[in-house]
Amino acid sequence: MRLIQKDDLSLVVLEPCVFGILRKYYLDNREHLAPWEPSRNDAFFTEENIKSVVTSRYEQYSDETALHLCAIDAEEMVAEVNFTNIVKGAFQCCNLGFSVATSLEGLGTMTKVVKSGIRVIFGKYCLHRIQANYMPRNHRSSRLVENCGFRVEGYAREYLKIAGKWEDHVLTSLINSAHAE
Repeated sequence: MRLIQKDDLSLVVLEPCVFGILRKYYLDNREHLAPWEPSRNDAFFTEENIKSVVTSRYEQYSDETALHLCAIDAEEMVAEVNFTNIVKGAFQCCNLGFSVATSLEGLGTMTKVVKSGIRVIFGKYCLHRIQANYMPRNHRSSRLVENCGFRVEGYAREYLKIAGKWEDHVLTSLINSAHAE
């Protein structure tokens, strides 16, 4: 694991050899995360697939095209924050995704993890903008992005296929005011 940020929790990028920690997190939280993610069949949760996912994420980290951070507490993964589709140049933007273990939902853990990740993506990656989108019925995500400073920019009908159904999403962004260049 590569330590990226150390606050209350360690934020790490997983190396392929430690894929098991992600697999355990996904299996332990499968039902909890299912309503908010794309449909995932049993093949998704196999050791072979999760190792492939971690390998791909590590390559994206190396290429600086995405940053997938796992929040670790006492050697156990408790949340993840992902900055994907990193585009440099004139855009200097990425997309935010996140999840938290069912046992920590509503305790402020996800807000801490996302804020730590934002510091990394704005600081070390020097991006100007982060986009975060959520389903209108996902009140926890709405509060989370608002608490992290995101502002609503619009509404997209049938934006992503979540749990087998095309879902509308509220579109938000956070601008790095310190990055005025």
